[in-house]
Amino acid sequence: MDKVALGAKAELARRHFFDYCNLTAGDFYKPNRRFLVDVCNEFQSFLEEAAEDVLVLNMPPRHGKSRTLGKLVEWVLGRDHTKKIMTGSYNETLSTVFSKSVRNNIQEVKADDSKIVYSDIFDARIKYGDGAMNLWSLEDGYNNYLATSPTGTATGFGADIIIIDDVIKNALEANNATVLEGHWDWFINTMLSRLETGGKIIINMTRWHSDDLAGRVLKNLTASGYTVKHINLKAYDEETDTMLCEEILSKKEYQRKINTMGADIASANYQQEPIDLKGRLYQKFLTYDVLPDDIIKIWNYTDTADKGADFFASPVFAETADHDAYILDVMYTKEPMETTEIAHANMIIRNKVNYVRIEGNNGGRGFRRNSERITKERGYHGAVFEDFHQSANKQSRILSNSAWVENHVYYPDDWATRWPEFYEAITKYQREGKNAHDDAPDAVTGIAETIIEADDFEFIQF
Repeated sequence: MDKVALGAKAELARRHFFDYCNLTAGDFYKPNRRFLVDVCNEFQSFLEEAAEDVLVLNMPPRHGKSRTLGKLVEWVLGRDHTKKIMTGSYNETLSTVFSKSVRNNIQEVKADDSKIVYSDIFDARIKYGDGAMNLWSLEDGYNNYLATSPTGTATGFGADIIIIDDVIKNALEANNATVLEGHWDWFINTMLSRLETGGKIIINMTRWHSDDLAGRVLKNLTASGYTVKHINLKAYDEETDTMLCEEILSKKEYQRKINTMGADIASANYQQEPIDLKGRLYQKFLTYDVLPDDIIKIWNYTDTADKGADFFASPVFAETADHDAYILDVMYTKEPMETTEIAHANMIIRNKVNYVRIEGNNGGRGFRRNSERITKERGYHGAVFEDFHQSANKQSRILSNSAWVENHVYYPDDWATRWPEFYEAITKYQREGKNAHDDAPDAVTGIAETIIEADDFEFIQF
């Protein structure tokens, strides 16, 4: 390439991010790969023009997510030597690989006149003696780049741009509520606190779970005053029956991967459909807006909290002549027993409950006595109270009764807003994996057991 042509291309690369990617890695960043052109343009617009504070990118594997982010770091530092960039990956090894790739590209020495290197386009150079793999500076900059992870450190580093790159390692982590909560805490308490005024955040990850970092940012960060832009690219477009890029991933290869990986894993990786939506225990929820006329009993099933971190779960439900259950009221709280005893008694009175079943484990028996006493002191004598010992395995009970719950339990059509925590606990409960709480599914399972076994209980008509 002659010097005039090189100079023209270098000038375009300095101005436009996609031209930089095309010039330095033209075998991958081809103009006919429109999705890459669009992603590069979105990145540039986000940094230079967009009003949004956060950009969330979801894109299939092998389509250049991490590679493009590395190129973006090179391009930004080449244009402005004062910029400070921090990247976070799921562990120190991956964050080091990302950092090393960017640093080596900037440092690349020109050994072939026909090959374009970084120094042909930008004059940025790594400061001698300040080129550690995870923290380095440019010659005329200071602490320009830091790579970290949820187990690493960001102390003392402020950033103009924060890039989060795939913090979930695999499906096992995606199904671990504790890990997901840890990622959110790390982002809010560590990474977000490092962002300089006017700074930008880019989050790039596979949509493993609806409560993963990307999902939480999309749902929750706007409530704190941040504006969020979302780029969501699927490998396969069902409406047009086309692939995002047939050259990178053909439809035939895509089908092979689905058959090998399983539908839930493949959907998360390639279609950005969170794995928990495929792995939810309850796949359908019956709702009602008007109660039926054939109600024969009003029940309450109560599972008192076993430990301080557990929820007190207590649904009131109507049983129909067809032995379906219509949930009327719900207590789902972490309040202490001295509070829940009074609230529970009021709920029994308010709903004119006929029969109250309370798990007697872990203080349930004492709770039953106090709630019954308060109910009668307040003038309601229409309920029979019973406590019983629950010895069966909770997980097994929940799984074995799930089909009955799906087909016989009806929820009010506004239950998501009436009881949001209860709704979330039920709708997101996973068949496999580590759930944060199982108290709500356990209480709904109690509804199933109560109606199925109702003939075994003495019922008094009032």
